[in-house]
Amino acid sequence: NMSAGRPFRGCACFFTDNIFVGRFGLHVRYRDGPQLRRDHGRALRERGCRSEEQFREVLREIEAEVQRRRELIHKSEERRAIISKCYKPKHLEVYTLQDSFLAPEFLEILRFCTSPGADLQGLLSYLESFSDKRIYRLPVFTEEFCQAFVDELENFEQSDMPKGRPNTMNNYGVLLNELGMDEPFLTPLRERLRPLTALLYPELGGACLDSHKAFVVRYSLRQDLDLSSHYDNAEVTLNVSLGKEFTEGNLYFGDFSQDPSPVPEYIEVEHVGGRGLLHRGGQIHGALPIASGERWNLIVWMRSSAVRNQLCPMCRRKPQLVEAEGFGDGFTEPLREEEEEPQTVDLCAL
Repeated sequence: NMSAGRPFRGCACFFTDNIFVGRFGLHVRYRDGPQLRRDHGRALRERGCRSEEQFREVLREIEAEVQRRRELIHKSEERRAIISKCYKPKHLEVYTLQDSFLAPEFLEILRFCTSPGADLQGLLSYLESFSDKRIYRLPVFTEEFCQAFVDELENFEQSDMPKGRPNTMNNYGVLLNELGMDEPFLTPLRERLRPLTALLYPELGGACLDSHKAFVVRYSLRQDLDLSSHYDNAEVTLNVSLGKEFTEGNLYFGDFSQDPSPVPEYIEVEHVGGRGLLHRGGQIHGALPIASGERWNLIVWMRSSAVRNQLCPMCRRKPQLVEAEGFGDGFTEPLREEEEEPQTVDLCAL
């Protein structure tokens, strides 16, 4: 996976920042024990971490997560090789994006966005908008595709294949790059979405989203019930409800992470099968507990190297680039001097 011939990279902050301490619902930055106590001791105490033994347990949990992150590239490549060699898909057809999987209304929106004179106001007439937070809902997949896709994911979950978890906050789900879906399914989907995101989120590199991380999450009463408040490592996120039958579990949205207000206003948005929500990756959000059933969602974090090469959205600093597999975290090495672009180009040409 390359962007204009440059391999994708991660930022070194992946090994130190935004580490989620599940039992106390807190994201922390970690260098060592004294720093953790100094920077996060008060917040941990307020959430119930009061004894020295509890603090040591938190330290062990964080150190295990840091170790998991350090081994991630190697372990993920290992899992992908085993899955590619040994896994027998139930629905092979769902691995390659086809127009027949896409809702007719979605294809109509694409036709509008690629027509001469397409503009934001025209596009908004096709979408459901929620408050002024720039959250939009649109039909994405047909019901038939959602059913076949979930059936395939369940088949994989029930197999004895090795499985990587999507992130520290979701213990149940599937990393779609490990299933080999990046190139045949997800890259074409991201590219189909670009005419929309170019109009909706121009300042976030919506016209030049050149990489992604995609995974499916599953919520049920026996497993992950809900999702704590957070923001995504993405410029733009697509979240599609795939099914199955469930009650409650709405998403909630607060402030944009880079523009917080003293008293954030939250809005709730229901899941609708086959429909997707587009929102800014930096929009603080979470998921309320489901009350019954099982809910599967496809999450696609879409990234623009032109934007994130300037500033890492997770540590809010110039990215310190490290080796990565596949699309990494969407950063690319700077152009060599002889390749430098002229100063007058637009954001997406960088």
